[in-house]
Amino acid sequence: MKGLTPCGATDVGWAHGTMVNGDRQKIMCRYCQKTILGGGISRLKQHLAGERGNIVPCEKVPDDVKALIQQHLGFKVLEKLKRQKECQDFKTSLKKSRYEKNNDVFDDKRFARTHTHRRAKEVHAESCSKRLQNVVSSEVPNFIFSSQESIEQADIAVAKFLYIAGIPFTSVNSSYFQQMADAIAAVGPGYKMPSYYSLRGKLLDKCMTEVGDLCKEIRRSWEVTGCTIMVDRWIDKIGRAIISFFVYSPKGNVFLKSVEALEYENSPEALLSLFDSTIQEVGPRNVVAFLTDISPCHRSAAKAMMNKYSSFFSCVCANHCVDLMLNVIAEIDAVKEVLAKVKKICQLIYNNVWILSFLRKKTNGSELFQPAVTKFVTMFSILQNMISLKDPLQQVFVSTSWRRSVLSIQKLGSEVSDILLDTQFWSSCFRIMKIVKPLIEVIHLVDGEERPSMGYFYDAVEKARKGITLAIEIEESDYTPYLDAIDRIRQEIHSPLHAAAYYLNPSVYYSSGFSMSNVIQKGLLDCIETLEANILSQDNITKQKSLYEDAVGDFSRPVALRGRESVSPVTKMVLVSSYLVVTLWIRLP
Repeated sequence: MKGLTPCGATDVGWAHGTMVNGDRQKIMCRYCQKTILGGGISRLKQHLAGERGNIVPCEKVPDDVKALIQQHLGFKVLEKLKRQKECQDFKTSLKKSRYEKNNDVFDDKRFARTHTHRRAKEVHAESCSKRLQNVVSSEVPNFIFSSQESIEQADIAVAKFLYIAGIPFTSVNSSYFQQMADAIAAVGPGYKMPSYYSLRGKLLDKCMTEVGDLCKEIRRSWEVTGCTIMVDRWIDKIGRAIISFFVYSPKGNVFLKSVEALEYENSPEALLSLFDSTIQEVGPRNVVAFLTDISPCHRSAAKAMMNKYSSFFSCVCANHCVDLMLNVIAEIDAVKEVLAKVKKICQLIYNNVWILSFLRKKTNGSELFQPAVTKFVTMFSILQNMISLKDPLQQVFVSTSWRRSVLSIQKLGSEVSDILLDTQFWSSCFRIMKIVKPLIEVIHLVDGEERPSMGYFYDAVEKARKGITLAIEIEESDYTPYLDAIDRIRQEIHSPLHAAAYYLNPSVYYSSGFSMSNVIQKGLLDCIETLEANILSQDNITKQKSLYEDAVGDFSRPVALRGRESVSPVTKMVLVSSYLVVTLWIRLP
């Protein structure tokens, strides 16, 4: 009868041996084919670990398997010795307490014999423990760190858990994922995962307490650094519009609350009251900016709040602003025509498996379609990928396989083939990407976490605008529609905070490309008057402007000069300890 493994068997040894004729006491080694009679799985593990005495060691077992079994047996013996020692210590202490309580007279010789016998057992146990620990410390680490098979087994175990539990793969990007793995490894073999009841009980309570303490700490920092209230409107899985409120500060982000949008957005008064209650919850003097989307109802309510309190600014999400610029550019006739052709190309390729497989072979797995943060960034990213894959695309649609296919004579196939072989189409693609590439770089900037984007946003949009004029090296009328699209959106979303952050960023201000305009000057003064209520402090700030502009005093120190490019703006300003910056920049979102 074929060798089998017992159903439900969990012992590590069953991976290396099989039952003979269904008998758990008759096991055959997978490596040397030796049949072990009697002793069961324990005798097999002794055979694999090379323990002499009860059975002949296996001569064909792989080194990593041998080390694994030795580790397994070693930890079991160590645990047994530990339990025996604890039990022995308990009995000793019990006998001692009884003796002291009853004041019994004992026989010195009998006590000496017992004591000597117990001491001999303890010495033997310690000797065994040290020997096993040497085995574990000398052989197991090599197995753990050098065995690729063990790493692959761990990876498979993690993958199976994610697959069966239906956990999103993006969960592994969490910083807590690796922390969890390290904590389990630190405990060692035999760690028992928390139960369902622990996860929904005491562990959940403990984590909630920890998060609550962190939120309290972040809230206390708002009085010092200021904060930004962010209003996020989104649609859930069942189609409901939800308004969520978050608070951003240098110390961290805090979620405040969520409400259904329907009952508020149909009533301007209700939305205004909702925004007002949120500002009161955070503290009006703590708020530096109130960030919303560009919808008319949200913008009007936010501006009403700004006018009511006169201590903060109303802003629009920078990411959303650039996406709107790309939206307007996408509606320009020349761009709209090219994007329609790109859509046809993607439709044909991704609806026909053999074309997609053929293209992937040509491009070594590269894809045309790559989802991005927004719809229009995705569209222009596809266009950029198409330009980089121009040669493989053309090779696919001039190949013999394509010409012999039915698709080549169908309407969509014929149109796509003509598009990809049209030099005018590719010329238009290159030109459009030159125009929109600076704007896409702005989105990457504001999405990045390496540095605060407020001090760079105004400068990035200015550079994008200049990049468009350089990309179109012909008459002004050809690039005017693109510049108008940028200027129209920027005028709608401009905030004095953008201008002040632009001015107070040394890496931008001291560069050759900086230009001081009336818009920048007005934005800076607006921030001084709004964020600093004390008139004497306002005067002190304006007096120090000349020191900053001329790079004298603390701004001329070597540490300040070196940090212009390499240090974040807020750190630069704290280093030079300028009152201008401490009262303004540190409160900028």
